[in-house]
Amino acid sequence: MTDQIGSLIIDLQGTELSLEERELLMHPLIGGVILFSRNYESRRQLKQLCQHIRSSRSMPLLIMVDQEGGRVQRFVNEFTRLPAMAMFGELYDKHPQRACALAQDCGWLMAMELLSVNVDLSLAPVLDLQRNISQVIGSRAFHAQPQIVVKLASAFTQGMQNAGMSSTVKHFPGHGSVALDSHHTIPHDARSLEELEQQDMLPFIHMIQHNIAAVMVAHLVFPNVDPASVSFSHYWLHDILRIKLGFSGVIFSDDLNMEGANISVNYEDRVVAAREAGCDFALLCNNRKGVIQALDQLPHKFYFVHASKWHRLQGKIAEEFSENSQKYLQIRQTLCL
Repeated sequence: MTDQIGSLIIDLQGTELSLEERELLMHPLIGGVILFSRNYESRRQLKQLCQHIRSSRSMPLLIMVDQEGGRVQRFVNEFTRLPAMAMFGELYDKHPQRACALAQDCGWLMAMELLSVNVDLSLAPVLDLQRNISQVIGSRAFHAQPQIVVKLASAFTQGMQNAGMSSTVKHFPGHGSVALDSHHTIPHDARSLEELEQQDMLPFIHMIQHNIAAVMVAHLVFPNVDPASVSFSHYWLHDILRIKLGFSGVIFSDDLNMEGANISVNYEDRVVAAREAGCDFALLCNNRKGVIQALDQLPHKFYFVHASKWHRLQGKIAEEFSENSQKYLQIRQTLCL
């Protein structure tokens, strides 16, 4: 098995691989592909696309997607229409056990549907708090209370694990308490580290203590903690996430094409800054010129991720998947109510 894969995660433009994309995927610094709605027509087409992605090179890579549920679900037709995570929070306020059981079923079903078409990861779940402050988070979050987020997220990730998929919690250390959208600007949060540890960070701390595989970090600035955005902060990623919280898994940047990551017009600078801060994988999406620019300029040394980290993220379907199985049909019917 190859010990190392590249640290750059890129996107594709359509439902089939172009000649340019086949060449890009052969580059040693490419470690994975993230898929979007534009890459999907049907389950059959998606499975074939994933096969073509993997066969385009001799080295392994990761295939991932944002399949959270609610308004962030890239594959809909022929997949189960998943509820927004806020639905589980609303149910929890009335029926806690029922909500946790249903969240676990949802995590299992979501993961099984993706693994069956050869997708390794859904970058989920969101651990941000639902404070009715951040519009970009909104119903993507389970609940306003961190203790309830912990219970629902634990159930959801257990379902994913039962199916054979690792979880990626996001957006560390918490995006739910800032109004501005990091897709379009660089949000600032004036709270102290102590305040964050008692609120927004609690779900992340819990999941880290329970050996979560991956964390995606936010393009947020906490000026009373560190002047750099979390994605580019050695203090946040090394001193806090790695040392203080003891996280040993994979750190993903959020998309470096977002305005919240605009520390330079040169995209290789963004990748370098994210990597030097402590990100294992850097996402660069919806900007093919930026990807090519970065690949042309980045040095090869230090831009790889060892198998001891990435291997855990490979999908390993835990049981034979059948759309006619009683378990699948029952969960799907319940989630579609």
